[in-house]
Amino acid sequence: MTKAEQKDCVGKRIRSKGERNEERKEREREKTGETEREDSKRWREGEKSGKERRKGERTEREKKERKTERNEREEKKELRPASVTLNSPDHVLWRSEVPLGPDGSRQRKERKKTVSFSSMPTEKKISSASDCLSAMVEGTELKKVRSNSRVYHRYFLLDADMQSLRWEPSKKESDKAKIDVKSIKEVRTGKNTDTFRTNGTYEQISEDCAFSIIFGDNYESLDLVANTADVANIWVTGLRYLISYGKHSLNMIESSQNNMRSSWLSQLFDKADNSNNRQISICTAVQLIKELNPGLKNVKTELKFKELLKAKDKVGSDVREMTRIYFLFVQFSSNKEYLDTKDLMIFLEAEQGMPEVSEETSVEVIQKYEPSKEGQVNTGFLWMDLPTIYVSECHIFDPEHKTVCQDMNQPLTHYFINSSHNTYLIEDQFRGPSDVTGYIRALKMGCRSVELDVWDGPDNEPVIYTGHTMTSQIVFRNVIDVINKYAFVASEFPLILCLENHCSLKQQESFTDEDEGAEMSQRLSIESTEQPPVIIHKKFQLSKDLSDLVTMCQSVEFKDFPTSFQSQKPWELCSFNEVFASRCANDFPGDFVNYNKKFLARIYPSPMRIDSSNMNPQDFWKCGCQIVAMNYQTPGLMMDLNIGWFRQNGNCGYVLRPAIMREQVSYFSANTKDSVPGVSPQLLHIKIISGQNFPKPKGSGAKGDVVDPYVYVEIHGIPADCGEQRTHTVHQNGDNPLFDESFEFQINLPELAMVRFVVLDDDYIGDEFIARLSHVPLQSLTGEMLPHTQLFVHVAITNRRGGGKPHKRGLSVRKGKKSREYASMRVLLIRIIDEVFKTALLSLREATDLRENMQNALVSFKELCGLSAVANLKQCLLALCPRLSGPDGAPLLLFNLSDQYPGLEPQGLLPEVLRKVVSSYETMIQTSRAVMESAEAVYEKILHIQKTAMQFHENLHDLAVKEGLKGRKLHKAVESFTWNITILKGQADLLKHAKSEVQENLKQIHYAALTCSLTTGGSQSGETKTRRSLEAIPEKAMAEEELSDEDLSAY
Repeated sequence: MTKAEQKDCVGKRIRSKGERNEERKEREREKTGETEREDSKRWREGEKSGKERRKGERTEREKKERKTERNEREEKKELRPASVTLNSPDHVLWRSEVPLGPDGSRQRKERKKTVSFSSMPTEKKISSASDCLSAMVEGTELKKVRSNSRVYHRYFLLDADMQSLRWEPSKKESDKAKIDVKSIKEVRTGKNTDTFRTNGTYEQISEDCAFSIIFGDNYESLDLVANTADVANIWVTGLRYLISYGKHSLNMIESSQNNMRSSWLSQLFDKADNSNNRQISICTAVQLIKELNPGLKNVKTELKFKELLKAKDKVGSDVREMTRIYFLFVQFSSNKEYLDTKDLMIFLEAEQGMPEVSEETSVEVIQKYEPSKEGQVNTGFLWMDLPTIYVSECHIFDPEHKTVCQDMNQPLTHYFINSSHNTYLIEDQFRGPSDVTGYIRALKMGCRSVELDVWDGPDNEPVIYTGHTMTSQIVFRNVIDVINKYAFVASEFPLILCLENHCSLKQQESFTDEDEGAEMSQRLSIESTEQPPVIIHKKFQLSKDLSDLVTMCQSVEFKDFPTSFQSQKPWELCSFNEVFASRCANDFPGDFVNYNKKFLARIYPSPMRIDSSNMNPQDFWKCGCQIVAMNYQTPGLMMDLNIGWFRQNGNCGYVLRPAIMREQVSYFSANTKDSVPGVSPQLLHIKIISGQNFPKPKGSGAKGDVVDPYVYVEIHGIPADCGEQRTHTVHQNGDNPLFDESFEFQINLPELAMVRFVVLDDDYIGDEFIARLSHVPLQSLTGEMLPHTQLFVHVAITNRRGGGKPHKRGLSVRKGKKSREYASMRVLLIRIIDEVFKTALLSLREATDLRENMQNALVSFKELCGLSAVANLKQCLLALCPRLSGPDGAPLLLFNLSDQYPGLEPQGLLPEVLRKVVSSYETMIQTSRAVMESAEAVYEKILHIQKTAMQFHENLHDLAVKEGLKGRKLHKAVESFTWNITILKGQADLLKHAKSEVQENLKQIHYAALTCSLTTGGSQSGETKTRRSLEAIPEKAMAEEELSDEDLSAY
């Protein structure tokens, strides 16, 4: 036998053995009944044949229609002038009709492989419910999640008659592997069912890709996960339309489209079509698109029109289309293609947080943003893809902070101060030129502390420059003139001049020999920093007249914290080199914070930063340092943080520091990597939706206009809060890239946290920075505004999340009373003070129980409503309202608004799921009532204990010595005292905030009940009832629980 024959024989034996093993495994699977995975594998292998079967099931009538349509297109294949025909409403803008592929949907008939240089987008666009239903009929691969933590890949599709939802493969018979559309009760977004919450893969499932179909009389759930958020939204939107309109959904959609969109497009067409021949030139079409979206470039728009003319493809609505925004608004449209006044009221209140929006407010918005006259006057409708204009004007930055909104009457040490380093330099620190434009730029940007390094100059004229370097010189007099002109252009609050004086007595006299010098001293606060940067052992002489100009503070040398605490005067300021300040922050974080409660600290960049790069100001703000001098001429991350930080108080140059940094007795460490005592951590939820008109990065001319953008979300704050996340890359789409990704960040000290959005190009090496979003609109890397460039985001802040397994959810876990963590008091080993703090344990437990019980009940109710903790209570009730009606349309539950706390009253026999809702609602009301009636008494107890303990503060050192404490034990006792005081104040503030939260929740219940007309007394007197029920609620005494001996011993 030859070697080849031997090899072939061995191969046959191996295959025979493999076949036998396969048969044995198959018999074992049949015995155990676990064949689902193999079925899925066989289905994927047979996918091609499955396509052919479904294709064969299509009717001959549909084939003939497609053939006729192709023939008509072929007949029209002739040369025509360069124009765009607008004979129907759909033929104005463009849409890409490329089928869904990468996201899991079934591909259509394969085409020959070609090379294209087209700029047309490759992803399918969804701009209406009709598009959603078409995609659902075509089918999509989804993951089916089971309660046993198993996940199955199935192919889901909607029947052509839109009567049922099917999936394959399945062990069930074909007529059973389906859900009738009529049996669907609700479609939920996110991971908001028990199946999701108890699934072991909870954290691996994206919130944006998950959705659930609630169906049947027992409210069963079919829990699904799409490959992308787009696909999930397609199914959610399509199913919700089917629930509302049934098999007539397409007719309803097309009717509304023909009524609303045609009117608007007809108006645009009539305006552009001057010749009345139903055609416009390419040039006119480009200008028309430019009016709709000024951010689009003429060359790109013209190219796309030519592509469309060449392809003779159907033209859709891609220019104004913002798919993610469409899916956002459709949630509030009662499953219509437009928002009426009532829908808009709900959106403005529930989503945008506008209080008590009236119908008149909605009408004003519609008249401003709805372009069609019919929508404005006759119907009061806002077309679905038009609210994007409104959203583009809703800045992420709170408009209240555009003006001064903080207390400006506190000591100077209580504020962060916008500061500049070597303000006169406009380039590097060694050879760079000096220019008065540096002062103009800084002052216009709200800087309140500028630096002047003054040296002897020619002709008895002092000059400003960096000594012992090659930087150029500017005349001191010119700088003073510029400062006098621009000092209070951007801010009316004091300007600090950091005067580093290196002049002789003779030239110092020129500082004050003119009248404007005296006038300036009355308006400015001059800080004298007479120590030169180079150590000189001779005594420095200072002019008395110059010394008299110093009205605020005097610079002194810093030795160490104990010396400063003992001998430094309140008006004395210390300047810290960046390197030395970092060492103090790392080695003595607590002392540095306490030092800055009493004295001003100025931080300046290291001399090694010759290139004028910037230090991270957040490293020193977290220590409470008031003056962190920045190189304004160097853009980038650090200047972004500085600019963004000082915008929060009207860009006046002063920002009030957090209370924990101002109060003399409070515990805070700059390097904390955990939660801050007395401060409740917050969860920041950020959803990056989409972008618009992202330009190509500077320096990328060879690349063309195409960009591959992605977004970085950065959190800057104390070490415990810092973090970053990035979206996926959207390839070759800078016009309207869709990201649709959500992120969560735990924020332990919100008052020191900042969010930075950065848009980058993934396909360019070098200057890849596209833009940043401190606030809408976007800016370039150098701080220049980018016109018509926007990033759409959704932001929510919650104090907790609910659900999930304890080992998976961390902070999000709802804790029972037995496992609840209570605030602790530290032992000082000073008996008389320890006895006082021990009396606080009961009140702290009561405060924690009141807050936690209320918040847990609220989270449980939100879960039953099918929404996450990000949603507010009004959104939950609006989502619940459709389920509160019986088959005949009569309400099953009504809100009784006559009581101080609104009740939910059954109007007949309730199904099990609604009985659970009623029970959860009653628990939420009971815990809310407990907060309202008991919070004030507990709050007063905690404050009384805090005041009693503070009486020992002045004599704390003597009391500790009397108890025999010294050295580290003495230091520890002082630290524990400040810790306990911080805990008491923080817990009292949290309880006060909880009461405010309950009051807001009661308001939302009232507004939601009136909005849905689900009140026992009707809606006609709803306003009166709302006012009466929201009046101050009398306090009730609460029996105090006694601590067990075990609890006291633990203390």
